[in-house]
Amino acid sequence: MYQTLTFYHSFMRWLVLASLLLALYRAYKGYFSTSAFSKLDNAIRHWTATIAHIQLMIGMILYFQSPLVKYFLANFKTAAQDFNMLFFGLIHSSLMLISIVLITIGSAVAKRKETDKAKFKTMMIWFTIALVIIFIAIPWPFSPFSSRPYMR
Repeated sequence: MYQTLTFYHSFMRWLVLASLLLALYRAYKGYFSTSAFSKLDNAIRHWTATIAHIQLMIGMILYFQSPLVKYFLANFKTAAQDFNMLFFGLIHSSLMLISIVLITIGSAVAKRKETDKAKFKTMMIWFTIALVIIFIAIPWPFSPFSSRPYMR
């Protein structure tokens, strides 16, 4: 089960990034060209948040199945001194949770804005901050914090 969850979590990472980049592209384009906030823009906003929530659920299940995290939680004082353990036991999960909260808030606030420009601006701000945090928290193969392959 652990390997299956790892695969889905790794695969979903790309869907989250693709949907966020698409949503940001539409938000920046709409804001700077003063376009109307279309049904497509609203659907992209909605599906970006939905995909992020699915990734969060997979990540939470994976978190409590992970042998690395189980060791981290059982031996916090010694495990916290190993940065790789600290990254996966605390930093990665905390930053990703914060990112999902930002995406959720940004999506909900954008949905309720009155003007199209305000909707695009709200998406731009909240989703951009979330994307930056996600880029920091992903264990890229080239990351100085902790590395994993592009696909597991």
